[in-house]
Amino acid sequence: MQTRQLGANGPKVSALGLGCMGMSDFYGPADRGESLATLAAAVERGVTLLDTGDFYGMGHNEMLIGEALRALPRDRLTLSVKFGALRDPDLGWHGYDARPAAVRNFAAYSLRRLGVDQIDIYRPSRLDPDVPIEETVGAIADLVKAGHVRHIGLSEMSAETIRRAHAVHPICDLQIEYSLLSRGIEDGILATCRELGIGITAYGVLSRGLISGHWTKNIKAADFRSISPRFQGGNLERNLVLVEALRLLAADKGISVAQLAIAWVLAQGDDIVPLVGARHRDRLSESLGALDVKLTSDDGARIEACVPKGAAAGARYPEALLRHLDSETGLA
Repeated sequence: MQTRQLGANGPKVSALGLGCMGMSDFYGPADRGESLATLAAAVERGVTLLDTGDFYGMGHNEMLIGEALRALPRDRLTLSVKFGALRDPDLGWHGYDARPAAVRNFAAYSLRRLGVDQIDIYRPSRLDPDVPIEETVGAIADLVKAGHVRHIGLSEMSAETIRRAHAVHPICDLQIEYSLLSRGIEDGILATCRELGIGITAYGVLSRGLISGHWTKNIKAADFRSISPRFQGGNLERNLVLVEALRLLAADKGISVAQLAIAWVLAQGDDIVPLVGARHRDRLSESLGALDVKLTSDDGARIEACVPKGAAAGARYPEALLRHLDSETGLA
């Protein structure tokens, strides 16, 4: 397994990480047995970065990973955990809580559900507009001093917020959506992270399956994509035209569309670690195949011509959720 350094002061991790969200939430029902088998297969193949959130299935995802950890080498793994999202019994969303007292509370529950003594990377899932980022990071820094957390990360933060957070305690990485269809990070955020020595964990590298090459247009009500602008009506049709252009390029190289899309993110810098959201072993194997893909400058130019920056139809989140993204709105 290839490895990459996650920021100047962060851990060395596998060049691809496993995003575990879909095993518990957002994309419809998942098979517990297959989820556990996929986690085991990922670690066997050399994946060391496992990403989760305490609100994925309201704790289900952490408990699933905790179950898997009983048979996995904990000392070789990096557990990345997001916190702060507020939900209700009907699965609704009610903003974010990143007050210092809440930080300590969320961490205590995550440690117990995961069955571990320490979280490797702990990060607020979004900026709480009512709490200065300095207070939130300061609270996590206290957990670092106490030995409950190793590193501090951020998620979907603006360049200004990143600078303020990093001034309180070194930030090892920023988790943010980055793909051929979502390139907003290139407008200042990526440069800021590189200036400060902060790594990137890129989620949504296949745009929630849209550019995986496997999309079947079958969205169920419990699936996040049923409300995602990029999967609606004319937007979906225009985006699938882009996918077909990528399919031709992938065929020329003898690889899949998903492998081409993941390889493109990998090629954007050694400080970027893509997260793949595989829920099944076959999809995991396909994603890991991207590590063997070598893109030439000509390949990059052809990809750019097929899917130029800004080509995606529709926003990456519904308006109500987009308002919570400091990376998009500069809430700070």
